[in-house]
Formats: sequence, structure tokens, C-alpha cells
Amino acid sequence: MSLVKRTNDNWLPSVFDDMFKTDWLGGTTNVNSIGVSIPAVNIIENDESFELAVAAPGKTKADFNIELDNDVLTISAQERKESDKSEDKGKYTRREFSYSTFKRAFSLPETVNSAKINASYDNGVLNISIPKKEEAKVQAKRLIEVS
Repeated sequence: MSLVKRTNDNWLPSVFDDMFKTDWLGGTTNVNSIGVSIPAVNIIENDESFELAVAAPGKTKADFNIELDNDVLTISAQERKESDKSEDKGKYTRREFSYSTFKRAFSLPETVNSAKINASYDNGVLNISIPKKEEAKVQAKRLIEVS
């Protein structure tokens, strides 16, 4: 193993790398560090519901934990992979660990029907459907006759 030392000749790129790779917003950006990866989320609102799409490739359905507590929807996942390349169980000649975790929380408006939230995972995307209450749905336009 060798140590790589920063030289004063190339200080500018390292300053930018340090600045842009730092999570200044307290866990709300896609900053990658050891074992931490915050997935991107798309939120679509339509007349009937809110649709969340969470990019989480390489996971399984069992990796996810989705909780609803006091109108806060929390999505988290934890994955642990171990690979052992040793012939015997004595000294390790090679052993690799991989741990990853993330947690995202969303405040839900009062207009959602929290009892009917459902989720599915397909092709690396976690889809969560949050239906709206009947009174919150867009009502059809009607004509009011003047008498």
C-alpha cells in the first residue's frame, strides 16, 4: 500500500471535490460515502393520488421498510452482503463486506387516504401510491342554473 499525498500544484480540484461531495443539507442529497447512498425520488401528483418512484436498483422487496407515523411516510432500506473467498475456515485470504442503508421521510398532506397506501418494487424502482381522500379529488365542472 502506498500513501498518496496532495501537492500544492493541484489544490483547486481537491477543494472543489471536498466542497461538492460534502452533504451540506443533512442527508437530503445524493452524496455517496461509505455505505450511504440516498436514492433519487420522483413525486407525481394527479387527480386521484400522489405517486412516488424511488430509484433503488439491486435491492429486493425484503430490503425495504415503509412506515407511516403521524402523517410522516418513512422509507428505509438496509442491505448486507458478505463474500468469503477462503478455502478453509482458518485464516482469511480474502473477505469482503458490503453494507448499504438509506432513509427518506416525507410529510403527507391531510388530503391523503393513508389507509390505502400501497407499494410495489419492480426493475429497481420502488413505486408507492398514496391515494387522495374523495373530498380532496378534483371535482368535475358543473353548470349552475340561475333561477
